[in-house]
Amino acid sequence: MVDNNKSALDHNYGLWYEQRMADHERIRRMDADVWAPFYEQPFDRTGQGTAWDHLSKYDLTRFNTWYWDRLKTFADLAAQKGKILMNQQYFQHNILEAGAHWSSSPWRPANNINNTGLPEPPPYMGDKRIFIAEQFYDIRNENIKKLHQGFIEKSLENFKDNANVLQFTSAEYTGPLSFMQFWIDVISNYKKSHQNESKIALSATKDVQDAILNDATRAAAVDVIDIRYWYYKEDGSLYAPEGGKNLAPRQHARQMKVGKETDAQVYRAVREYRDKYNTKAVIYATPGASRFGWPVLMAGGSLAAIPKITIPGFYESLSTMKSVPEENYNSAIWTLKNSGESYLYYLQKANKLTVDLSNEKGIFEVYWINPENGNLITKETISGKQSHILKASGEKESKIVVYIKKK
Repeated sequence: MVDNNKSALDHNYGLWYEQRMADHERIRRMDADVWAPFYEQPFDRTGQGTAWDHLSKYDLTRFNTWYWDRLKTFADLAAQKGKILMNQQYFQHNILEAGAHWSSSPWRPANNINNTGLPEPPPYMGDKRIFIAEQFYDIRNENIKKLHQGFIEKSLENFKDNANVLQFTSAEYTGPLSFMQFWIDVISNYKKSHQNESKIALSATKDVQDAILNDATRAAAVDVIDIRYWYYKEDGSLYAPEGGKNLAPRQHARQMKVGKETDAQVYRAVREYRDKYNTKAVIYATPGASRFGWPVLMAGGSLAAIPKITIPGFYESLSTMKSVPEENYNSAIWTLKNSGESYLYYLQKANKLTVDLSNEKGIFEVYWINPENGNLITKETISGKQSHILKASGEKESKIVVYIKKK
């Protein structure tokens, strides 16, 4: 992660324990000849009964020490390097789409000794696909509600001392508002009596996300807003599937016009949420997010996918800079600044900019940066007590980054 300029690891438990399931068959395995590599699950095996993979059944109230210690060790080591663990507590892929995703899941009744209240045999559609999210997220089912609560609390307890851990509901989460409310409530109640350094990330479809953020009590528990399952399209309209429809993200995408993400619309989404909820961090993690690091950053977003910048003090400066109120997603230049100390400009539709230092003292260093690779193009020095017009080399407008800091 350090060598490749990666800030965070996005982790979820494995789709299944062992590789025989890669054949996507739903049949019970005839023996315990499991195939490596193994994807340890969060729960302990019991030594009782026979699960679908022909190993013993799980107990959803007992937890796999190896799995949790391994993640805890990673989080501890990551903290030493300034890196983040994004802990996806659940993995929704198990409960939707191909039936094999559910067949050996620890949550399936055939694979555990607990009373989940979920149907067995599985309600496969056309003897092929599974759509069990509605039942899985149904907290009116007291049996599974209690199991969910224990698992959520374990996910928090394991990282109680790790401020570098972001807690998410689930990878691929398109579940209903009711379950997200329940998830937030469990976390809030747990934190009332347990010290915990984890940060809580709200990652959901837009309708669910907005409902939580408009609920003052539950919004107070949220540290990070994750834009992942919706975005503004090129024409300014929304791609925003609804939560709780028993469909996975890619199943939604097959039924709707997905459109195209652009720099301007990415900036718009991040900036809107940063401005409205300015005490919370905002990250942008759609499938296309890796192409939009600079718009995310310039809108005030966190964990932006920008190339490595080797200029001393660059990253430290970012934490103190803020967006300029009069700019918006249509502006030719986007600005972040900490007046008198540091400035960052992203020229997306311009080849020159005016820097007003008439009220500032001292000498400032100007770095022209290639936004594609982070390489330094050129460097110059300017003085305070005056205004400067800075122009990129060449006549044509081209995207370029300008970083200015006090010497």
